[in-house]
Amino acid sequence: MEDLAPKAAEDPEIPNKLYFRIGEVAKLAGIKPYVLRFWESEFTGLGPKKSGTGHRLYRRKDVELVLEIKRLLYDRRFTIEGARKVLESKPKHEPARPPVPRSQGELFSGTPTLYQEIRRELKEILLLLGKPV
Repeated sequence: MEDLAPKAAEDPEIPNKLYFRIGEVAKLAGIKPYVLRFWESEFTGLGPKKSGTGHRLYRRKDVELVLEIKRLLYDRRFTIEGARKVLESKPKHEPARPPVPRSQGELFSGTPTLYQEIRRELKEILLLLGKPV
């Protein structure tokens, strides 16, 4: 079997899903599933739920933690104990970033003619539905 670590991207894109299976997490992180199972026993914050059939189901925060553990162990060359201490020293819940305020005009990047065309088409749809315009 070949090592998956060299194939992993620096910061892989985590798909927008509720749960991930162990194979998906292993592929995202570029490690083997048995490594994930070992890390579960070493890092208390990493605890996937089990499905009714006993499959491990990782949440997004678990996947992010796996990627952080991998960075600490593989890139920064921490020991398991050192990585555990770094993770334990981090605050449990980081404050959410406030949304970047934008003006309404910045949200849409179209021309006035585009908006007029959209408005016309929406009016046609309303007429087809029998709604007054």
